[in-house]
Amino acid sequence: MSKYKIVVGEGSCGIAAGAEKVRQALLTKNLGGAQLTIAGCVGMCYLEPIVDIYEEGCDVRRLVRVTENDAEKIAEFVLTGDEDVIAHLLVSDEDKQFLEKQTRIALRRCGVINPEEIEDFVNADGYSALKKAVTEMTPQEVIEVIKTSGLAGRGGAGFPTWFKWNAARQSEGEEKYLICNADEGDPGAFMDRAVIESDPHNLIEGMLIGAYAIGAKNAVVYVRAEYPLAIKRLERAIEQATEAGFLGDNIFGTDFSCHMSIKAGAGAFVCGEETALIESLEGHRGMPRLKPPFPAQSGYWRKPSNINNVETFANVGWIINNGGEAFAAMGTEGSKGTKVFAVTGKVKRSGLVEIPMGKTLRDVIFDIGGGMKGDKEFKAVQMGGPSGGCIPASLIDTVIDYKALGATGAIMGSGGMVVMDESTCMVGMAKFFLDFTAKESCGKCIHCRIGTTRMLEILTRITKGEGQQGDIELLEELCYAIKDGALCGLGQTAPNPVLTTIKYFKDEYIAHIENKECPAGECADLIKYSIDADKCKGCTLCARNCPVNAIAGEVKSAHIIDTEKCIKCGKCIQSCKFGAVIKG
Repeated sequence: MSKYKIVVGEGSCGIAAGAEKVRQALLTKNLGGAQLTIAGCVGMCYLEPIVDIYEEGCDVRRLVRVTENDAEKIAEFVLTGDEDVIAHLLVSDEDKQFLEKQTRIALRRCGVINPEEIEDFVNADGYSALKKAVTEMTPQEVIEVIKTSGLAGRGGAGFPTWFKWNAARQSEGEEKYLICNADEGDPGAFMDRAVIESDPHNLIEGMLIGAYAIGAKNAVVYVRAEYPLAIKRLERAIEQATEAGFLGDNIFGTDFSCHMSIKAGAGAFVCGEETALIESLEGHRGMPRLKPPFPAQSGYWRKPSNINNVETFANVGWIINNGGEAFAAMGTEGSKGTKVFAVTGKVKRSGLVEIPMGKTLRDVIFDIGGGMKGDKEFKAVQMGGPSGGCIPASLIDTVIDYKALGATGAIMGSGGMVVMDESTCMVGMAKFFLDFTAKESCGKCIHCRIGTTRMLEILTRITKGEGQQGDIELLEELCYAIKDGALCGLGQTAPNPVLTTIKYFKDEYIAHIENKECPAGECADLIKYSIDADKCKGCTLCARNCPVNAIAGEVKSAHIIDTEKCIKCGKCIQSCKFGAVIKG
């Protein structure tokens, strides 16, 4: 038997990059008895496909950007031990910092264990927290540990987890429900998907502890249907946990019983709001209910219900095993523990990041994320998705906790972090998020249904160079009206991207409206392309690459762009080697 184990990272990001093809290629090679298996996403999405080679008594060798053609070299290494043959694939010391600077609790097993094998989870201390909770602790003691930890809901609102659990426990009635909100709808967010794909039993264990605490015998995971791999692995995990006796009747020989099911949601963003989610679970159109009553008193089928998101439950097992004090020791006074972020956009190292609360935006974007692609200037970061706001470069040292981020006009949200550089138009960014929320509005209340549509119309007009005096003031008036009048959190927070971009980037709005210019050069209707005759060498590359034949000129003579034909695709700038094409 070989001393090596080869692990291919097969989360959705890895598979999309070609990880499954790599594994299939490895299956055709002589691996000398080395074990070949899979794991989920380790979080280094920018380096996929990733292959880890474990050797007894040695640190893991991490290979990155692996292709099918590299399978032969991997096979040669496990047969000969010659590290030179895989040296070109080894992760760099610089990229190692991406993980080394994190503190992983919710993601502690992601990318390490095989998510399709319950034995891997159990061998990594899995279900030990559940056993401790149901055999050694009372439900109230479990709630007290969660209270001590300071764990707040990681779905966006940051509401104390223990309080919701306690409210559901104290509600009258024998029939209660525990629900996991895995309806991750923010653009650029993929934290919940990665946890379910990479460590589904961690979610199950956290949910079972929560069900025990509130007295629920039924648990439901509401997950978006666009996550087929997550659903597949969670279904398998539920089957395995049931067969092993961790899920079902008389768990660990106690009188605690709990059954779990999955509901695939249709992808409506509003169903991330807990009462709209409940409506959808019951087979109705996903639209929010008036509160009170809150779900803890009247939720699923009008029974006491508790709803938390995936990341919240992913922390529970660790807290039970290590104590509430250990979790509370991380973070700030008002925001305890760690938080997972999906870092995307114009950053060099994109992926999943888990850090203790109290770190700064700079720590995430520059120390872990490696700074900006192409070493461009950092401009802003969008926090909290469509419900959040844009935080400018001047506030890069803002501490990551609920209060500090709220003070900027943004929110923690579920953990989306979209990084922007100098080439991003902030008016266009506000328009992007308003386009999303206007389309996703359920239409139940007028303020959200009509208000977001009117705001989108104004922003669209501004980005086309048709902005008018008074548009900024009108946008602000609509923002505050929607905030005050919308029924649910989607509508109440929809104006945040607009309010924060006006607050911090008002000069860009003014440039669009008064000067009919886009300072970032991103709004197609406000830019034009021209060629600097002094720099143009007449190489004809730009003309040959123009898809609409808008560029004319003789070989070795300065070329000219027909602005009437030009569709502003940017192919001319990309192809010019002399910097002769000007965008302005």
